[in-house]
Amino acid sequence: MTDKQTLYKAIPAVSRILDHQVVKELCIKNPENYIHNCVRKVVENIRVSISDGSISDEQLISDLNAIALNVKETVAKGLGHKLIRAINGAGVILHTGLGRAPLAPSAQASLAEAATRYSILATEQESGKRGDRNRHTAEMLREITGAEDSLIVNNNSAAVMLALHTFGRNRESIISRGELVEIGGAFRVPDVMRRSQTKMVEIGTTNKTHLKDYENAITEETSIFLKVHTSNYRIEGFHQEVSIKDLVPLSKERGLKIIYDIGSGVLVDLTRWGVAYEPTVQEAVADGADVVTFSGDKLVGGPQCGIIVGKKELIDEMKSNPLMRAFRCDKLIISALDGTLKLFLEPDKLPQTHPLYAMIGEPLDVVNRRANRIKRRIKGAIGDMVTVKVADGSTEMGSGALPARNIASRVVTIKSDKMSADKLGRQLRLATPPLFTRIADDEVIIDARTVINDEVKLIGQVFEQLFKG
Repeated sequence: MTDKQTLYKAIPAVSRILDHQVVKELCIKNPENYIHNCVRKVVENIRVSISDGSISDEQLISDLNAIALNVKETVAKGLGHKLIRAINGAGVILHTGLGRAPLAPSAQASLAEAATRYSILATEQESGKRGDRNRHTAEMLREITGAEDSLIVNNNSAAVMLALHTFGRNRESIISRGELVEIGGAFRVPDVMRRSQTKMVEIGTTNKTHLKDYENAITEETSIFLKVHTSNYRIEGFHQEVSIKDLVPLSKERGLKIIYDIGSGVLVDLTRWGVAYEPTVQEAVADGADVVTFSGDKLVGGPQCGIIVGKKELIDEMKSNPLMRAFRCDKLIISALDGTLKLFLEPDKLPQTHPLYAMIGEPLDVVNRRANRIKRRIKGAIGDMVTVKVADGSTEMGSGALPARNIASRVVTIKSDKMSADKLGRQLRLATPPLFTRIADDEVIIDARTVINDEVKLIGQVFEQLFKG
């Protein structure tokens, strides 16, 4: 076995690597200092591999061509376009890992307009003085939700935190134990409340909370009833919670505020498309919640942001909270949200104007036709190299929205005799563009509901690339 010192000496000098034609071309097309750093990084990685014993082949270590290609890959990873397009065949509409729902064309147009030009983001045209950036979406949110005013922040956790900090700092906020949810990524309602500097007062039990529980918990330090819609899980059976309507008389009698985190932000009755009922923002406002918070990138289908609607005087108080500076959104988010909200002024047209609702409301026979097109594309690309079938399936909403309320779909199943489903799924993810699928019963599954029409041809190309490339 070659000793480590000999292996270290076999590493080509940095100057030799820089003199390789592949690396010279990289220096011409990219910042030269960065290429030099990448070369040094590759050399250091070789040294580490020798040190830990993971590489011991002297010929491999001294292979200048292989090292140059390694440098090229390192540069591509560092300078390449990382937020590349992906095909969502996984059957999760609001796929957090894939950026949730695609933006509607109207949102894309608004975003492009704001991104490439100056805009009146925070300037009043008439006076020329500094203005409120929230005014750009305020009128539409009033029209859509029925609330007096609104505020946009960078996500729904920030929305809840801002409301609690503004009205419950150093005071008590009462919440049912059954609503102490984990939002995702280990972010939990108790943690948000703690960071908001409000004192959490738990009442009731996991499955049952009564109005009397709220009443008995009120003290001189109480300022808030916090309601959290459990949008990412469901309790069935022996279960009871107190509605906003039932809380309103008690809150008014005791001078308390009702803050309602409704979560996914349903702005239109989903039952019209055969999806199970979810409470809407409009209902929360009409029922008397003082402040309602929700996500802009879930069932609104816009950019990542948190939306706060409610009583004008309370919105004004939140606007003056110093945290607002940290939580506010820029022109890109506001413009994309503006382009998205306009679509909800005509809810009947959402399946034609909004990609999210096109997926939700698409008839099963249309999904079936797309599934068969995908099957034909795969068969046309690689013939009988895999077994391809179309079958019944179901699509998840994802991102904690509509738990256990899947939408009927049609899926394409792929089975290979040459590789396992896990390996095939991985190879499809590494393709260009990456195709994300799911695995079940040692088959790769592509859900046709979450595949966009112009991606069907691409799927065929991905399989051809993988099996014949």
